[in-house]
Formats: sequence, structure tokens, C-alpha cells
Amino acid sequence: MNPSPMNPEKIIQLATGGWRSAILGAASEFSLFQHLEGEGTTAAALKGKLPISDRGLQALLDGLVGIGLVEKLGDKYKNSPEASAFLIEGKPGYLGGFARVNLMDLKRWGEFSKVVKTGAPIDENTSDLPENEYWEFLVTAIAPLSIPLAQMAGEHLGIAKAGEVSWLDIGGGSGVYSAFWLKMNPRAQAYQLDWANVNAIAKKYLATFGVQDRFHPLDGDFHKTDFGEAKYDFAIYSHIAHMESPATNIETFRKLKKALKPGGTLLLSDFILNDDRSGHPFVLNFYAMMLLHSKEGATYREADYRAWLTEAGFKNISLMPTVTPASMIFAS
Repeated sequence: MNPSPMNPEKIIQLATGGWRSAILGAASEFSLFQHLEGEGTTAAALKGKLPISDRGLQALLDGLVGIGLVEKLGDKYKNSPEASAFLIEGKPGYLGGFARVNLMDLKRWGEFSKVVKTGAPIDENTSDLPENEYWEFLVTAIAPLSIPLAQMAGEHLGIAKAGEVSWLDIGGGSGVYSAFWLKMNPRAQAYQLDWANVNAIAKKYLATFGVQDRFHPLDGDFHKTDFGEAKYDFAIYSHIAHMESPATNIETFRKLKKALKPGGTLLLSDFILNDDRSGHPFVLNFYAMMLLHSKEGATYREADYRAWLTEAGFKNISLMPTVTPASMIFAS
């Protein structure tokens, strides 16, 4: 009996992955999901409502059905449950901005073979460039990814009942951790060290939570800024380590240890691999993103973080898995 022939479907799906990313990004850019919410609508009814061609509209609708984000019921198209939860503008979990970021990135991925060969990004406008306008769009686009982490960390640390505490968020971006923690604790104060153009966005984001009066932006480059001594009860270093070299991370951890009050806690959140370099598929793929976008970024193992934190003077180090691809480390 002859064995069943191998099915190439997986390879075909992987080879055409850019198609699906482009379809999702374009549909988000034109707010198509807004029009497909609820009972849905027909292609004919959508014509003229969006600034796209009839051919473009049908291509998007067909593509979204194909990738499972839109359901076809008779002649009507409507959002799938996932699209309704994560692709409707204004909802807390909105990821349409993240899809648009990846659409913008597709041109860079076309040069990935060259990047793999050289080990360095082709584009000089890398993510670690000071005041890079790239972050002005990215920080709000990826904020929903950190919402469950901010909530979990706040509960784990007992922020709600911690009283008059303060924290320093290094490279805090949108300020999502401060937004949720300040909401939990009306007596707390938040400080965020980031570039001025990013802090301006964070101030607007915090205003949507009504806590902007207790949010204190510190404009500057954290590589060059002194964090002070024994000033903060907590420190946050979320999704920064993967953009830095081991030596830079150790130096930053030393500065954070010094900035914390005795008994203070550092929260580190990132895409962390197991010690044998296994892990979540997203985390395993993320090194490719760092290769494309940064000069020294990488994905690191749990053992790497433990060694660096120990060298920086932290004694108690524990890792907490989360419901997302990211993990959290608490060090004191």
C-alpha cells in the first residue's frame, strides 16, 4: 500500500503569508470592518461608501472570507467574532493599527535575504533611532497588546492597595502600564522616561483614562539619563530589552536597581525564550523582526535575563507566563 502523498498546503500558506497581511492591513486602513459589523451588508451596498475601487472592494471581501475574518451569509458579508472583538476602531482591544504597521513593513521584508546575509538592517532609519517618527504610529498601535500584561502585573504587585507609591517606566511608549496602574490606585504617581515625541502621545493616551494629572513625562534618552537613587517603589522595563545588547541591558538594570527604593520591584516584560531556545511561535519568529529593524536587538532566553539581573544586583527573580506570547519577570 502506497503511503499518502505529502500535502503542500502548509508551505503554500506560509509562502503566501504576505497576501493575508496585506489584505488585513488594507481592510483596516479603509475601516472596512466598521461597515461589516452587526448584521453585515452586501458588496453592492458598500459601493461608493469607501474610497476604493469596485474591484478593490471585492478583492478585500473575498480575501477576508478566505482568511476567516469575514463570514459570507447569502449575499451579505459580516465580521467574524474575532474581527468584531479586535478590528473595530474604538474598542479597547483594537488591533487594526497593528495590522497597518505590518502592511507598511512589507517592503522591508522584501529585503530580508540581504539582512540575513549581512546581519544588519538595510534601512538606516532603524527603530533605535532617536525621535524616530515610526514610534509615533507604533506605540498606540501596539498598546492593546500590553493591556492584559498591565492588568496582570498590577494585580500581582498589589498596586491598588499600595498607597502613595511611584514608579519609573523606561521607554514606556503609550503609557499603557501607567494608565492602568494609576486607575487602580488614585494615590500613585507615574514617571515615564522616553523621547519627547513619544511622551506627547502618552499624555494624550493617559488623558483618555482621566489620570493625566498624576503622569509625569521625563523627556530624554534612557541610555544617557541618570535615573536617580532610591526614588521609586517600582520600575517598568517593558518590551525594551529585545532592542538592546546584553551589555546595555545589564547597564540599564544596574541603573534601575539604584533608582529603586530598598525592597522595590522591577517589572520586566518581553518575548522570552526557554533556555533551550524553544518557545511560543511568535517569540521564535520575533528575532527576525529585530534583525530587520534594529542594529543589536534579539530575542533572549530566561537564563540570560536571570544572569543579567543577578549581575546588576537583584536577588529575587521570578518569571510569570501570561495569556500572551510575552512573559513577565519580577526582580527585587
